[in-house]
Amino acid sequence: MDSRKLFRIYLQDHMAAANGGVELARRLRGSNQGTPYGDALARIADEIDADRRALEGIAEDLGVEPDRAKQLAAWAAEKAGRLKLNGQLTGYSPLSRVVELEGLAAGVTAKLSLWRVLLELAPGELRLEAARLERLIERGEEQRSTLEELRTRAAREAFAG
Repeated sequence: MDSRKLFRIYLQDHMAAANGGVELARRLRGSNQGTPYGDALARIADEIDADRRALEGIAEDLGVEPDRAKQLAAWAAEKAGRLKLNGQLTGYSPLSRVVELEGLAAGVTAKLSLWRVLLELAPGELRLEAARLERLIERGEEQRSTLEELRTRAAREAFAG
């Protein structure tokens, strides 16, 4: 299979996942507003949205357009994720926070992998700016670290309290 086609599919998959990640980050922000988690999650939600826009810009520079079917599937999967059982019939539970933080951390880890792949390709692709990708990697590492701290606290509160 043609490597350009594979690369296009790879970027489209990440763009779709990024949209789902933004939705999850926004949901976490809203559900935790006014709690000790609120400020950190608000910052991370804004950064994840900025990262999605950065990815869209990079894809556009490379001539890759989003795949609408994948975008819709990612949106639907994020919405379906809200239906999980959380130990309560209605509302947000401590388990909801743990599971959503784990999901967001997994998404940030995948995004970091993407930025690293693009950084590896940058020397041979003039449309990829290595310094920008390095900044995105640094921000992603900070996000992952913060999410791990929040996840650890949330798990302790949910399961040891």
